[in-house]
Amino acid sequence: MSMVVGMFMAILDIQIVSASISDIQAGLAASPDEAAWVQTSYLIAEIVMIPLSGWLSRLLSTRVLFVASAIGFTVFSLACASASSLEEMVVFRAAQGFIGGAMIPTVFATSFLLFPGSRRAQISVLIGLTATLAPTIGPTLGGWLTERLSWHWLFLINVPVGIGVAAAVWSWLDIDRPDWSLRRNFDLTGLVLMALFLGALEYVLEEGNRWDWFADETIAWCGAISVVAGVLFFWRMLTRPDPLVELRAFRDLNFSAGSLYSFILGIGLYGSVYLVPLFLGRVRGYNSLQIGETMFVTGAAMFVSAPIAGALARKMDLRLMLAIGLGMFGAGIWWLSHLTVDSAFWELFGPQALRGFAMMFVMLPVNQVALGRLPPQALKNASGLYNLMRNLGGAFGLALINTVVTDRLAHHTLHLQEQVTWARDGAMRFLDTMTMAMTPAHGEAAGLAALKRIAAIVHQQALTLSYNDVLLLMSLTYFLALPLAFFLAKPSIGGSAEAH
Repeated sequence: MSMVVGMFMAILDIQIVSASISDIQAGLAASPDEAAWVQTSYLIAEIVMIPLSGWLSRLLSTRVLFVASAIGFTVFSLACASASSLEEMVVFRAAQGFIGGAMIPTVFATSFLLFPGSRRAQISVLIGLTATLAPTIGPTLGGWLTERLSWHWLFLINVPVGIGVAAAVWSWLDIDRPDWSLRRNFDLTGLVLMALFLGALEYVLEEGNRWDWFADETIAWCGAISVVAGVLFFWRMLTRPDPLVELRAFRDLNFSAGSLYSFILGIGLYGSVYLVPLFLGRVRGYNSLQIGETMFVTGAAMFVSAPIAGALARKMDLRLMLAIGLGMFGAGIWWLSHLTVDSAFWELFGPQALRGFAMMFVMLPVNQVALGRLPPQALKNASGLYNLMRNLGGAFGLALINTVVTDRLAHHTLHLQEQVTWARDGAMRFLDTMTMAMTPAHGEAAGLAALKRIAAIVHQQALTLSYNDVLLLMSLTYFLALPLAFFLAKPSIGGSAEAH
């Protein structure tokens, strides 16, 4: 439980800042483009640490790595709260993401090492619930803390929790011993290549849409660096006898399939958590508290489905369970793709509840498919790769969402503008009505105000249609991934690891 709380804290900090980035920007006297680095620096640093955590866990032991990660995360959370400039904040956030990133995969590996098959379903549900709930409530909690206290509390809230987690894990967890011999063959070149490959890739995905992708020189250079460093990194990891990151885990077809599903889950998890609040804020005009109240349905549905999924996992074929979960998740997103500008809490209740309910039916079998058949000595490294795939899925998903929304918004705006012209009787009658309604407040400028209002309505409708297109594309991803579940080797909650 102590480790799970630490993981929750690390995942939460990915999203908790998103709702309050404008307040941080104002507090640090930064421009919107500069303030985006508060989020980007954290993600880049974390995505580099996640695959490295397997090697560090073997070198230092699980207990030492996790406690060091929790303490470092806490220290740099305090540093972020006290930052007085953007430069300080970016450095502290990068350090927070890098050090804290080790907590996420370590929890997954420890759960498979610590718990026997009969109890693994229960702990997998707990971890899956935590991993999916954190990004769901992150923006809401961040907005509430900023509104009631200040943006500094986005980071200060981590301090007492981090101290408690570090103390508890140091006191109670001792499952392995450090292997200091790994220091002799530390692959610094491999680490640099991995950092360049993943860091540049994350930057391209995060910033590409904002700067028109490879039309921007910086994005183009980062893309080239990522490709070259990636090729060299894979070559080095596959040819060294003692690689920093053991990529041979992908030889296990179930692990490869589970990692693919983790990637797809990242698209749906982070994509929906990003897109729905975006719709509620930009189209419906909700504040962070109203968005949180609407999004709460998803978290509540996850809590309801968690014990059901845990019980069914011990009785049914996990491949069937995964297929059912993928079908429900895809159906929930497809249902959500029928948004209108009037969609509010009750219109979103059904699709959000279905998506939240399905989450555990996907997460639990995917965890077991990926990690359940691996021997204990391979779990630490494989857990890092598995979690990396989910984060990369989220990064690719957000990049795809922003790109498609931009493209489809231009398409729908043009199409709707063609329908709202001086030659349309309906458009002219609506303009006259709006002008008459605005005359008391705007006087002679009522006509111009009415035109601006019509332009805003067109933009609002086009934005809603664009979001629906993206949601439809996301649901298609889940429906296409569903048949693959039946081609997997049959996993079980016990897993083959217990035989080693």
